[in-house]
Amino acid sequence: MYIGQVAGTVVATIKHPMFAGHKLLLVDRLDLGGRTTPKYDIAVDTVQAGVGDRVLVLDEGNSARQVLNVEPWGPVRAVIVGVIDEIDLPENKPGFSEKPGLYAARGAV
Repeated sequence: MYIGQVAGTVVATIKHPMFAGHKLLLVDRLDLGGRTTPKYDIAVDTVQAGVGDRVLVLDEGNSARQVLNVEPWGPVRAVIVGVIDEIDLPENKPGFSEKPGLYAARGAV
């Protein structure tokens, strides 16, 4: 699992039947300071996330398929399983207190 930020939507008119009725979102992975990294996933949205939302992404194929109830087959690797409202970290944890990006409320950038 990782924390990400929804960067955009993915529209595919021709796709595997398993994706019918599911929204696909482009999710940037975030580092521990709340900054985007070069890594991203296209994830199936199960929580009605939107662009700019900080989200919890399950990026292990077997677990993702279980969430979507398409086990054992299906071309899914990543699924959004939560929209993050807040993250609380100890203030004395090195490297976190001076990086406020991750503490922002839902949808804030």
